Amino acid sequence: MAWPDARSTDFVESFGEFLLQEKATDSLALQRSQRAATQSGERFDHVLTKLGLVSEADLCDHLGKFLNIAKIDSSETPLEPLLRDEIPEKFIHANRMLPLSVDGQRLKLAIVDPLDMEPVRALAYSTGYEIELRLLFPAQFEKLWSSLYGERQSGFSFVETDQRAQNASEFDLQRLRDIANEAPVVRRVNQIIVEAIEARASDIHIEPSLEAVHVRHRIDGALRSVQSMPPGLKAAIASRIKIMARLDIAERRLPQDGRIKLAIRGVDIDFRVSTLPTAHGESIVLRILDRSQIALDFDKLGFEQVTTSEFRHVMRNPNGIVLVTGPTGSGKTTTLYTALKELTTPDVKVFTVEDPIEYQLTGVNQVQVQPAIGLDFPNTLRAILRQDPDIIMIGEIRDSETARIAIQSSLTGHLVFSTLHTNSAASSITRLIDMGVENYLIASSVKAVLAQRLVRRLCTFCAIPMDNRTVVRAQFSGEPFATPDDRLSSPSGCSHCNNTGYSGRSTIAELLIMNKRIQRLVCESASDDQLEAAARDSGMTTMYQCGMAKAWRGETTIEEVARVTRMD
Repeated sequence: MAWPDARSTDFVESFGEFLLQEKATDSLALQRSQRAATQSGERFDHVLTKLGLVSEADLCDHLGKFLNIAKIDSSETPLEPLLRDEIPEKFIHANRMLPLSVDGQRLKLAIVDPLDMEPVRALAYSTGYEIELRLLFPAQFEKLWSSLYGERQSGFSFVETDQRAQNASEFDLQRLRDIANEAPVVRRVNQIIVEAIEARASDIHIEPSLEAVHVRHRIDGALRSVQSMPPGLKAAIASRIKIMARLDIAERRLPQDGRIKLAIRGVDIDFRVSTLPTAHGESIVLRILDRSQIALDFDKLGFEQVTTSEFRHVMRNPNGIVLVTGPTGSGKTTTLYTALKELTTPDVKVFTVEDPIEYQLTGVNQVQVQPAIGLDFPNTLRAILRQDPDIIMIGEIRDSETARIAIQSSLTGHLVFSTLHTNSAASSITRLIDMGVENYLIASSVKAVLAQRLVRRLCTFCAIPMDNRTVVRAQFSGEPFATPDDRLSSPSGCSHCNNTGYSGRSTIAELLIMNKRIQRLVCESASDDQLEAAARDSGMTTMYQCGMAKAWRGETTIEEVARVTRMD
């Protein structure tokens, strides 16, 4: 085939049609990106990633199919640099290409940009090799380059930066600022962030100690150690992240909170940044808010069909309060966003009051509270009620005043969604009572409480049958989830799941629906156990039973269910 010109109209139109066929984008987004490419003079494929319409990894897939070039396979990765005497390292890095193997006069070459063939032609001419192409996306190139060439080349720069940062006075702020903006530190921080995103981490933990600066990722709810850096880098790394988050690099005695917004591999990603002074420096946590990884769909989140059907019925109430409860990191906000996404229509006015706003929802008026200027939850809620809302979502009920306003709002014709930090659906009722809300108000306003947890999914590539299945079957005989056709499995570990045996997470939940019997028990100040017993008599499946049903189907493990529900 004749190689396409990346800026030609023919390529823009033909590749655009291909993307539509692959359902990689829609016609409106395609027209927008084509118009932007024409106006800016930039390449169409570059515009797609800059606008966040197609990620760099997906673009690599689509270009490979369009141009009929295979992607690099892990088995093709070289263990050491090839052809060092024939191909300058500067040429390799500048043109983002990697020699993979040589077979006679045939060179297998991985490239990032298949639409710029001049460097490939130059390499073929200078070496005399016949080139066989493979594709890789930028993150893969940087990772391979770092492992093959990068550490050896940049080692001196990092050591030098470490030493100067270590020698810098705690009060020499300009010197620290200069070091934080130098290329080695910038590259190191960018590398930390990109590797976390590639690993599907939800949080990055940067923790200084006497001997090193430790980096850990939270993946599928569990922390994993990733790397250790020299202790002299702690001040430079902290200062760099503070500069990115627009925090005060001079303030090291008090905690600080900030936000960073970056385009990583063509995807806009937000980061919540928290710094905390410790004995050996500032501990930093970056919460990764990647909209592209969030599926606002009850089925994809792992909810059982029965629970989803009942919850959707509750969501259709014209008024009342619906609570979602669970510990931090159990997916409560994602569940509420999913509900709001389904409920948001042109004839409904929806408000949220959050701290902070995690994801922006189309058609929803979202308000960020700012306690420093008096814009707290109660004041914001009072203002929202004057905006004629139909549905209100309160990020969290934290105090009695917010609870009372939420209850009153639900009683005056509004549908209110909110979250609480409690261990079960039944305990949410007593939590509201402890906050000072009258029993009769709770009984008349609360429509349902959804309690949830996240369990890790077994990796589908390496899960193995459980050894003691017969014993387990006998132990749980008679339970509603213990069906004869079990698929009880255990984690094993492979390259697809980083040898953890788990990949991704699924929701387990229990839905307590307020009926007349439970209303009467609430008014009588019944205990959590009494409320839960009444809910189970009315057909509620507990979180434990929901989790065990998933384990029985081979989606997770019994140990994982016991871990998140704290039941033996």
